Amino acid sequence: MAVLVAAMETLLTPWNALEQYRYSYCNVASHSHQHLVQGHTSCLDSDTDNDHDLHDELLQTQRLSLGLKNYGCSHYRRRCRIRAPCCDEIFDCRHCHNDVKNVNEPVPSKRHEMPRHLVERVICSLCNHEQDVRQVCENCGVCMGEYFCSICKFFDDETKKQQYHCDSCGICRIGGRDNFFHCDRCGCCYSVALQNGHPCVEKSMHQNCPVCFEYLFDSVKDITVLQCGHTMHLDCLREMHSHAQYCCPLCSKSVCDMSSVWEQIDREIASTQMPESHINKRVWILCNDCGSTNEVMFHIVGHKCTSCRSYNTRLTRGAPNVTSSSS
Repeated sequence: MAVLVAAMETLLTPWNALEQYRYSYCNVASHSHQHLVQGHTSCLDSDTDNDHDLHDELLQTQRLSLGLKNYGCSHYRRRCRIRAPCCDEIFDCRHCHNDVKNVNEPVPSKRHEMPRHLVERVICSLCNHEQDVRQVCENCGVCMGEYFCSICKFFDDETKKQQYHCDSCGICRIGGRDNFFHCDRCGCCYSVALQNGHPCVEKSMHQNCPVCFEYLFDSVKDITVLQCGHTMHLDCLREMHSHAQYCCPLCSKSVCDMSSVWEQIDREIASTQMPESHINKRVWILCNDCGSTNEVMFHIVGHKCTSCRSYNTRLTRGAPNVTSSSS
């Protein structure tokens, strides 16, 4: 019998939001009716006022949350669409607009992107009412986005992204305000882990990714900061690594710790014998990592920088002219 009771309790416990609302409302109604029957005139007015306030509050909460995470597109969960100020057409978000009007537009002269800050009209996804930009629909009272930025005209129901608006960037970012800081020289928000030691590059985020050429500043993809201070998409960096490319496409510096690779090249050079005609040949090299120039012994495998011990070097000229240098 105890097992049967426990099973029944388990089945009855998980109420949904509507059942919870009905239960609360029925308690409010029965409470007021009890006062009327018993003639408790001393507390009837104040209690019924509180009951009505609770009822209105429950209705408001239920109305605001209608359709939560049931609407939107592949980019955002939201309960509204936007009218593009540039072409006066309706889209789920600016990325949907840009995919249609820029990426997939066959005529170059017609390609354009939506200016997010100029959006003035939104359409509620539940009642299709068009209105000025606001968080709550003026017609049906639904919240069109749990996160709302009136500056960026941005709506999103997935608040676990920890969205926040950066005044210095001028746009909304994700990840939590406490987890990022804005670097004025780089012109972007970086993780607080980089605050005391990241290499600054002027406006490093205000450029295209050197691999895929997508503009980085407002990209929705993950971006990484290289050791040299340049930036690129994290997926693009991984693609480079899959093709054994470990140098920054912009400055040619190593993008990660290559010490284990340099040790491997040391062993390969030690085991590779050069022909007699090249044994005493010396060349000048430029190190891409530290920027120094060195004169080193020529070897077909690689040339090691004598300053930082890196093999990320390039030949600048052959052996010096001994006759001219000694005269």
